[in-house]
Amino acid sequence: MRVIYSDVLVIGGGLAGLRVAIGARRRGFDPLVLSLVPPKRSHSVAAQGGMQASLGNVIKGEGDNEDVHFEDTVRGSDWGADQSVVRMFVNTAPKAVRELAAWGVPWSRVRRGDREVIINGQKVTLTEKDEAHGLIAQRDFGGTKKWRTCYASDGTGHAMLFAMGDRAIAEGIPVLERTEALSLIHDGKRCFGAVVRDLITGELAACVARATVVATGGAGRLYRVTTNAVINEGIGHALALDTGVAALGNMEAVQFHPTAIVPAGILVTEGCRGDGGLLRDAAGHRFMPDYEPEKKELASRDVVSRRMEEHIKKGHGVQSRFGEHLWLDITLLGRAHIERNLREVKDICRYFLGLDPADKWIPVRPAQHYTMGGVRTDHTGQNPALAGLFAAGESACWDMHGFNRLGGNSVAETVVAGMIVGEFVADWCEGAELEVSTRLVQEFVDRERASLDGLCHGGSEDASVLRIAMQEIMTSKVGIFRDGAELQAAVDGLAELYRRSRNIGVRSNAPGANPELVTAYRTQKMLRLALTVACGALARTESRGAHFRADHPQRNDQAWLKRTLATWPDPLADLPTLNYEPLDIMTMELPPGWRGYGARNQIEHPDTERRQQQVSEIRERLGSAGRFAVQEALMPYEHLLPVSIRGRNERLGEKLP
Repeated sequence: MRVIYSDVLVIGGGLAGLRVAIGARRRGFDPLVLSLVPPKRSHSVAAQGGMQASLGNVIKGEGDNEDVHFEDTVRGSDWGADQSVVRMFVNTAPKAVRELAAWGVPWSRVRRGDREVIINGQKVTLTEKDEAHGLIAQRDFGGTKKWRTCYASDGTGHAMLFAMGDRAIAEGIPVLERTEALSLIHDGKRCFGAVVRDLITGELAACVARATVVATGGAGRLYRVTTNAVINEGIGHALALDTGVAALGNMEAVQFHPTAIVPAGILVTEGCRGDGGLLRDAAGHRFMPDYEPEKKELASRDVVSRRMEEHIKKGHGVQSRFGEHLWLDITLLGRAHIERNLREVKDICRYFLGLDPADKWIPVRPAQHYTMGGVRTDHTGQNPALAGLFAAGESACWDMHGFNRLGGNSVAETVVAGMIVGEFVADWCEGAELEVSTRLVQEFVDRERASLDGLCHGGSEDASVLRIAMQEIMTSKVGIFRDGAELQAAVDGLAELYRRSRNIGVRSNAPGANPELVTAYRTQKMLRLALTVACGALARTESRGAHFRADHPQRNDQAWLKRTLATWPDPLADLPTLNYEPLDIMTMELPPGWRGYGARNQIEHPDTERRQQQVSEIRERLGSAGRFAVQEALMPYEHLLPVSIRGRNERLGEKLP
């Protein structure tokens, strides 16, 4: 048995994982990163539009601050987020974007004077301040009151990941590429690392560490059409679920992005609409103002996706041999703007659609995009049930996004969570001795070897067939619109597929690279994860954020203002175990209210009015003392942050004393 020792084992080489590793290294610990692909090919590279941080540099961002960003994020989450975590995030985001600038990210910059932009389909002249010249520029994104999204043209993720990768190289952080974690090593109370498999040689090894961090990104490949990369199969989520101890939070909260190209499903950034692009139907009619007259195309993503699908169902979709779609029109932005700020979109349209978006409309339809749920953690990023197990980024339920994520908050979360969780991981390592039984490690390695041997000498089921069937069920029955009967059919169908997966066999037992074997063992994990999503959605008889139940259209705070916690304690069981974690209204800075979309349609929690009265009284009593004093009285949070990250942020209109 080969054993590899490190202080911190990071599973995942994207933005979140690399930033955690950098944080641990800077505190004097030895991290080791596992990655399915070279880190600079991680899915973080696909983020286009930008990351949110309340810098307030551009004229349309004037007056922005942490309070405004906080309220946008909590409303966007449909009050499913942990508000203390949101406060930690909005405080740290400006620090993170400035750190990335220092590391070499070529952020687009403000230019003084007049510039033409498109707002609500009309050309508008904005005049940027002289003192803002050269500062980081920001664009509009959906669900926000201010222009807050920092960007590097439309290749933001690419620029961020390459800068982060270079920093990791400079810090001397080792990366095991083409290496996959098969299971977490644990004793039911403490995590000690993972059993890993070299995807080239097939060799198994044990990576033993004081702290283990899951940073594997999303689970989009549970669905047939997704903007996620082929490596985003939710395996990090499944590793935690397979422990039987660690819980996954809010797995039914799945976001669909409005503008995936048809038929490939590749994302074209929200920056297209943020910069002024319009959604049109088969007749060329701009339909979003009919549904959302205030925010229009820049309503929250879950809202825009539902409105698009509703419009198609009404018979306004464009017919094509790939199914119906709608149009995204960015021609009004002009060729110069597209070639400067939306270059990646232009290339995607050219290579995958054969069209020039400066001249022709882009065929789009909503597709699965983001997994709000993930490994449940506390504010430090650590799982409450399995000491030493941390998670960061999209694979975590920290819980910053609740039931809907605002655009630009995810790529921001990767680096912000990486900064924060990296410090807490280092704190943990300072006090955590690595004492693990060699016998325990050997048991997990032997178990995984036996499982792989069983597949190589197994039954008659084809994993690829099961996977395709799973994706069809998830797409057709656990999608943008849900109802009880369809969800029950999904649970029944997925459970049957999961039972069949116990009889998977592979035709090749080649000891080295074996894609058929990889598909087999990943499919079993994905089916458990799909069942977790479907069971959570069936049980939640309300509509909240991206989880919309046609048979329960109200948001029900009285019964459902709580987080879903899913575990799989019995490995022989066909379904997960669901429990719930209530959200305490009486500690909220922003009590539940109306999001601002459509008709007000919610069942109030009995504590909402009482908490709102308390909040109003505090604001009235302390208003003259300033926003920081008010915020501290409403919901203290700064003590939760690592000491090195605390402190206020400076802006043009808000200088530090």
